[in-house]
Amino acid sequence: MTTLDESYDLCRALNKRHGTTYYWSTYALPRIKRHHVHALYGFCRYADDIVDDLGDVPTEVREKELTSFGDRFFTDLEEGRSDDPVLKAVVHTVRSFDMDPDCFRRFLHSMAMDLTIDSYETYDDLCGYMDGSAAVIGEMMLPILEPLSPDAFGPARDLGNAFQLTNFLRDVNEDLDLGRVYVPQQDIRRFGAEQAFADRRVTPAFVALMSFEIDRTRQLYKSAERGIALLPPSSARCIDAARVLYSRILDVIETNAYDVFAQRASVPTWKKAAVVLKGITRHRSGPRS
Repeated sequence: MTTLDESYDLCRALNKRHGTTYYWSTYALPRIKRHHVHALYGFCRYADDIVDDLGDVPTEVREKELTSFGDRFFTDLEEGRSDDPVLKAVVHTVRSFDMDPDCFRRFLHSMAMDLTIDSYETYDDLCGYMDGSAAVIGEMMLPILEPLSPDAFGPARDLGNAFQLTNFLRDVNEDLDLGRVYVPQQDIRRFGAEQAFADRRVTPAFVALMSFEIDRTRQLYKSAERGIALLPPSSARCIDAARVLYSRILDVIETNAYDVFAQRASVPTWKKAAVVLKGITRHRSGPRS
């Protein structure tokens, strides 16, 4: 049987393997809280793998497995314990911080959407998906971060959405491999970039589209930054590091002349470590004004 420590270690390994930016940012948190963030990542990773990483498994089988995973989680959460190697840590974290179970229902709902929906007509439609895939992650994090004001709720959601949009812009090519497009169809038509997606080729229309989407994403990062002052220093340094590191992916996309088809934009590990160290020093004396 998996022990609680082993379950947290497994979640940590999943975070380190698949979410390096988030993983490095957790080092800015106190050790007593760090493993709880790994547990949340483990939950999200587990569900995401059911949707995207089961090979040629039919959609109906994936849907059944995702439903089964959710049912196990909510049953174990109600009982207050789990024997699942990943869920053991997740249940412990959720109950330790009295997190709202509805956040996890919304997340699983958005994961299920990926099984049948391959594009979104408008930005508002996309935001409906991101409510459960991204904004809700900010809501999950808040109890761990212990904000100084309830006004941190909105910026937390904005940061989750900014992270998600950054992923969408970075992963255009990989998402096309999965038969999905997360850039709003309305925007693609507005800039005349339909053929660029079909050919996987950077064109002036594609550059204009990407520039527009990057500007939109940066506005969310700007809104999220206002919430950092509403966090205690030990939490602010972690979230600020994640914000800085993830927003730099947008800079790399621009540096690469928006060619997300030929190369995947990423921030080197040494830069991630440097940003975390700088964040720890910056927030050590108190929250930002």
